[in-house]
Amino acid sequence: MNTFAPDPRGELSGLPLPDGAVITVGTFDGVHRGHQDVLRTLVAHAERRGLPSVVLTFEPHPLEVVNPTAAPPLLTLHEEKLEMLAQSGVSYVAVLPFTPALAALEAEAFVDDVLRGRFALRELLVGHDHGFGRGRLGDIEVLKALGQSRDFDVSVLPAVHTPDGHAISSTAIRRAVAGGDLDRAAAGLGRPFSLSGTVVQGDQRGRTIGYPTLNLAPISERKLLPPDGVYAVRVQLPEGSFGGMLNLGPRPTVGDRQRRIETHVFDAGADWYGAHIRLDFVARLRGVQAFAGLDALKDQLARDEAQARAALSASPTRATTA
Repeated sequence: MNTFAPDPRGELSGLPLPDGAVITVGTFDGVHRGHQDVLRTLVAHAERRGLPSVVLTFEPHPLEVVNPTAAPPLLTLHEEKLEMLAQSGVSYVAVLPFTPALAALEAEAFVDDVLRGRFALRELLVGHDHGFGRGRLGDIEVLKALGQSRDFDVSVLPAVHTPDGHAISSTAIRRAVAGGDLDRAAAGLGRPFSLSGTVVQGDQRGRTIGYPTLNLAPISERKLLPPDGVYAVRVQLPEGSFGGMLNLGPRPTVGDRQRRIETHVFDAGADWYGAHIRLDFVARLRGVQAFAGLDALKDQLARDEAQARAALSASPTRATTA
């Protein structure tokens, strides 16, 4: 997969699309199972036609420009989203800066100036509820009419549903994560909910009680996180995947009110300062609690470890590819 973006003048360089491309457009927050269905179909249609497949996405999230007060916290930050899209097998991912000027484009102008003029559109794949252009007025019927008049195909894909019959959407998955329902979130994502970050040095207090931790640098406020508490997690390190338990939130026992992300990794003893890691949430163990002292905290951590190991053993490892 190649990732590129138009420069501020709207020009593209080095984009090999002499015969056109099969394209899909969207924010793709979470790259969930519905998105994954679109991506698989995109690659299949492109291969059948002998054309490149292109994912056109935006940064920042369009609502951050159009209606900032309504902009949702994100399931995947920009780099996390690109990592997921890279696993889908698409030829290119194009990241368009979402600006007020882009938001003001009518659907017809977006198709002509962006999709056809810059990306040589031959076929457009969209989800059943897709809309773009100013006010999202470029709905399915508008797209089909534009396709007929401008000689490109439009393929519309139906919603993907969870086993209990709910349509999968980024909004529904955000509700599940915010409510701590990790199983429902994972069912929609097709993988555990996760966060990525860089390991930084902490106060090393955990080492004094036998539970050293990896501390992540502060995460962007745009990233959605589950409720504060203690979680069983899988830790994706440069050396491989390890089980662990995560404390998300303050540390009231030692008087620390700052929200922190600290992970004790099972059966691994190295330092990973500066490493980029990913934490996959498996199960919520308990909420944040204040204990009478470090001895009481240590006793609880031993119980947390036993519970986390049991949860990790009971949870199958989900594929992370799209």
